Amino acid sequence: MRHLLPKPVERIALRIAHRLRHHWRRLAKPQLHAITVILRDGEGRVLFIRHSYGPRGWTLPGGGVIGSEDPVDAARREMHEELGVRLGNLALLGTLTETVSGAPQTAHVFGAVVDEEPKPDGREVIEARFFKVDEVPGPLSELTRRRIAVLRDAEP
Repeated sequence: MRHLLPKPVERIALRIAHRLRHHWRRLAKPQLHAITVILRDGEGRVLFIRHSYGPRGWTLPGGGVIGSEDPVDAARREMHEELGVRLGNLALLGTLTETVSGAPQTAHVFGAVVDEEPKPDGREVIEARFFKVDEVPGPLSELTRRRIAVLRDAEP
């Protein structure tokens, strides 16, 4: 149903929903479950994205786990919905316990190699580019830095 809205209208709705969700999490403090997928290309660079809502900087792709959805299934769904990528092998790199918008969150961080060009959906994700981790323009959020640390800890 969401794709019935024109992309510009959905981007505005996402910005509003993001703010409302932030405030709701501070009040309700629900237990959240999320995934992040660190996608690498054949050169070992990492895919970073920019969302149409929230902070404007570069971050890693990911999203929420819906209900009792398996985190692996959530990772595959999110990468397909937001980037048009179908993932093969996924490796669980680590699980983080953190606080997001005042609510407790368990984040599952996966790694995968992608051999197709990601295509941002133009709704949630407006840009996607591969970078060497130390060459990402602009500052990274604390959440993104923690996920990059999981990647570095998992490397031999």
